[in-house]
Amino acid sequence: MAAGADERAASHRPQLARELEHFMAANAERDDLSAKDRRRVKAVTAPASSFDKAENFELMQGGAGTSTKLVNRDAFSQFNQNLTFEEEETFKLGNALFRKLWVSSPSSTRASDGLGPLFNARACQSCHLKDGRGHPPEGNSDATSMFLRLSRTASTGEEREALENFLLSNYPDPVYGGQLQDLAVPGLRAEGHMRIVYEEQPFTLGDGTAVSLRKPAYSVSDLAYGPLHADTTLSPRVTPQMIGMGLIQAIHPADILAGADPEDADGDGISGRPSYVRDDDGGLTLGRFGWKAQNPTVRKQAAGAFAGDIGISTPDVPMDHGDCTEGEADCLAMPTGVQQDLGDTEAPDPVLGLVTFYSENLAVPARRKVDDPQVLHGKERFYELGCASCHTPKFVTSRKAENPAHRFQLIWPYSDFLLHDMGDGLADGQQVGAADGQEWRTAPLWGIGLTRTVSGHTFFLHDGRARNLTEAILWHGGEARGARDGFAGLAREDREALIAFLESL
Repeated sequence: MAAGADERAASHRPQLARELEHFMAANAERDDLSAKDRRRVKAVTAPASSFDKAENFELMQGGAGTSTKLVNRDAFSQFNQNLTFEEEETFKLGNALFRKLWVSSPSSTRASDGLGPLFNARACQSCHLKDGRGHPPEGNSDATSMFLRLSRTASTGEEREALENFLLSNYPDPVYGGQLQDLAVPGLRAEGHMRIVYEEQPFTLGDGTAVSLRKPAYSVSDLAYGPLHADTTLSPRVTPQMIGMGLIQAIHPADILAGADPEDADGDGISGRPSYVRDDDGGLTLGRFGWKAQNPTVRKQAAGAFAGDIGISTPDVPMDHGDCTEGEADCLAMPTGVQQDLGDTEAPDPVLGLVTFYSENLAVPARRKVDDPQVLHGKERFYELGCASCHTPKFVTSRKAENPAHRFQLIWPYSDFLLHDMGDGLADGQQVGAADGQEWRTAPLWGIGLTRTVSGHTFFLHDGRARNLTEAILWHGGEARGARDGFAGLAREDREALIAFLESL
């Protein structure tokens, strides 16, 4: 059996190689630009070479759709300023559904039942509070905006083949599914609860300044349905901010592939890899969303969150019992919220479409202090340390983007949207699609300086372990180790300038 499976897997590798070769050839260069456009795009996206003043259009980091509204707690909740009047209405309808509180079945509110039965939150907004960044549970706060992904290693040739061919992103725990749900509807037990223990680790900067980094250890308590599989790994995830997602989706694949260097051919120590996933037709495409770039579109990300986080089925993920498994019979016996006269799922169209449109069109806020001397000094250090090698400052979106509001926009996300080895310190040991246990997608930096304003905290990285931007940088390892060490060796005024630059984004 095992030998036969290995033989079948080997027979599929040439086919995958041909698919990859075809995909890369089809996206070797942009097919949406004239020769004149190409020259313009090349010029405007060239790396900064002078740091005595802001670059042209740098203030409007989300293109012409950038929000210039007053900076406050709603800074991430404004709509893309390129939307038409009719699209503004669609955005507001999507916002209402994003905030909608779902209830357990059966309920008199027929259009709002179907919650769970196992779940992590009752609404999208519960995790993405103010459309901002989630946080680990601190003090008496709950874990609503952070959860544990569950995944076990492939154990057979067929399972390994499916992962190698991007047919699946991972294998869930056989009993607890793809994530740990710490809430349940009345009459059902929650799966368990995440436990975090922090160990403080001292770190001394080059000038003698002492910093303490907190290293988390994760476990699960109160497991209600038996033990986890022996090979199941735990990967903590805080919810990411929501801004600019439609613009990220509108980046041409050729521009992302152009930054990839999986074999480090240029010898700079940076070897970003594309995250390949399957689209709805089974063809290869790029993953762009999620901490490991496992989702190719905003709609795919939203449908997965409906099912996994809230337990609500949609046309794209018609799982009426959410993440319940055959090992959770009590959960599968619970009623669902499907109303046949309304549709075949608990959130039938147009619910998913409206939430997707809302998520795609949350505006990126304008930069602050772009001409401040300290900020410009910090920007220069950012480039000198090599941070821009992964946190690519700018792109021009495709002229063929689905929504005209996203077309041909100069944007400044500060990410290459590739997978990078971030070292043992940040490793979760969990494979997700193309990403191995040490790899993460480069996180976009736009809006990072407004985290405290919008979300009320400054916890960063995939699990919120970093309590500020300095700690976040010092956790960088692997391919980013050189930049981390360079930052640690800076004089205090240079470090403060670099942080000021990040806070201006």
